[in-house]
Amino acid sequence: METIQVRTRSRDEMLEITAEVRACVRDSGISNGVVDVFVPHTTASITINENADPTTEADILADLERLIPWRQPYYRHMEGNSAAHLKASLVGSSVRIILQEGRLVLGTWQGIFFCEFDGPRSRKVHVHITPGSSLV
Repeated sequence: METIQVRTRSRDEMLEITAEVRACVRDSGISNGVVDVFVPHTTASITINENADPTTEADILADLERLIPWRQPYYRHMEGNSAAHLKASLVGSSVRIILQEGRLVLGTWQGIFFCEFDGPRSRKVHVHITPGSSLV
């Protein structure tokens, strides 16, 4: 398992980490299998989405804020970051990507994104590669 260090600068932010995950794959020497990318934080998440147009990230964050506003009078969580927990649960804590011939099997416009919902913070992302046979 490899760990990627992520530093966020905003309360809500999406950072593409595809290159960092590819580096973990390259360093592992494993050619075929699956790659699990996991965030061990309750107010952050991982997703795969479009990486060609940065307005996609802005739209995702804006709609999550519209659906789950930071402040609500009915939130009971004492730390005051209930919205971050809800957003992280909705988006999810991990993704799994097929690894074939040393390459992540992603679509043309897909990238792997770390999603921050309670920043700025220093965060970790774990990358675990499970070897497998050729997936042809």
